[in-house]
Amino acid sequence: MRIIAFLLFFSCQLHSARSHAQQEKIPLSVLDSTPVVKTTPASANKYDSANKAHSPRKAALRSAILPGWGQIYNKKYWKLPIVYGALGTCGAIFFYNLGNYKDTRFAYKVRYNMRVNKTDSALFSQVKPKLKPLSEESLRFYRNQFRRDIDYSVLVFILLWGLNVVDAAVDAHLKSFDVSPDLSLRIKPGYSNLAKTNGLSLVLKIGK
Repeated sequence: MRIIAFLLFFSCQLHSARSHAQQEKIPLSVLDSTPVVKTTPASANKYDSANKAHSPRKAALRSAILPGWGQIYNKKYWKLPIVYGALGTCGAIFFYNLGNYKDTRFAYKVRYNMRVNKTDSALFSQVKPKLKPLSEESLRFYRNQFRRDIDYSVLVFILLWGLNVVDAAVDAHLKSFDVSPDLSLRIKPGYSNLAKTNGLSLVLKIGK
């Protein structure tokens, strides 16, 4: 009987020791996972500091000084042909209208002086050949039209310059958006506070 009691006592102690050993293993796993959790704020801080270093104000100011400079600052090099293509086309239209305006204005002035003052007939040979057959009224109409187109081309050029500044500033702001692996999109069944009913919800998780 003493032997049986001793064996029962020994088995109970052995079972208690095993339970105690299993309980002591749990904190070890938690401790092992702790450094992984602690690295997340560090990486987030690094990400935030990198975004703060990229200033939308600097991007906008650089594009205002020189078109395309803000896009270079944002590393959006593929936008440079668009910026310079748009501004270059608008500038070419401006000089085209400016040249035609000067030609039609000179031709109209010569026509007017020939009719009213009977002068400037010698200058008629300096009028562009394509403008010589036109009447005085037609020359005045084209002169006014080219003058209006000059104003429009200037306004469009200023607008495109402003869009270049806005684009650089917006791109710089978008760099502060969180695009880390913490982003997740999942379907969640249950009650929706927005729809006030049960069903499936599409949930986008941003960060923690």
